[in-house]
Amino acid sequence: MKFGVIRFPGTNCEQDALYALQSMGYEAEYVWHQERDLSGFDALVLPGGFSYGDYLRSGAIARFSPVMEALIEFAHQGRPVIGICNGFQVLTEAHLLPGALIRNRNLKFLCQTVHVKVQDSVCQWLDTPAGTVLDIPISHHDGNYVCSSDDLKRLQDEQRIVLRYCESDGTVAPDSAPNGSLDNIAGICNEQGNVFGLMPHPERVVDGVSGNTQGRAFFEAIVKQID
Repeated sequence: MKFGVIRFPGTNCEQDALYALQSMGYEAEYVWHQERDLSGFDALVLPGGFSYGDYLRSGAIARFSPVMEALIEFAHQGRPVIGICNGFQVLTEAHLLPGALIRNRNLKFLCQTVHVKVQDSVCQWLDTPAGTVLDIPISHHDGNYVCSSDDLKRLQDEQRIVLRYCESDGTVAPDSAPNGSLDNIAGICNEQGNVFGLMPHPERVVDGVSGNTQGRAFFEAIVKQID
């Protein structure tokens, strides 16, 4: 099992992702954004950060990097891709996932731990039982998920909403999403479930240093799928 961690100019969470994967015993290495051959990898990670300084829109320039043509083909082959924070933004800009991530509701950068509720979804990256509440950190300025009403209905009907922001007891309330995300969405996947985008950072809670290892589930499930 070998993970590729994509790096763009401005990416700054690639070390977190690489460390998380290696600390769990998986093989992982960086992939520079000019790479065009991804055949040596079993799964790809688009980590967080500020690709190309978030000029124009977050992820808008990264979407045109040479590696993205190969990544899109990788995804269309049904192979696993996860986009975390800025990586989620890149996936929407590349139209691998619907919608967009815009400025947080309060127009402030948010860096805190949030509660997210696992939904009953087709996502291959998470096999945690639906209804489970996880505590995962966020760190973003543009995490407010929006999409058209038609896209939202498809996400709901096709069980593609993977995570929703919630309260500690699992209640999904109107104010549960600190960034204002539509329908409290924290993470979604594509129709096949192999492409997963989320704003929270599971890679930051895998080694137990903070007393939390709940992020491990996000990577263990896809390894089971491939093995």
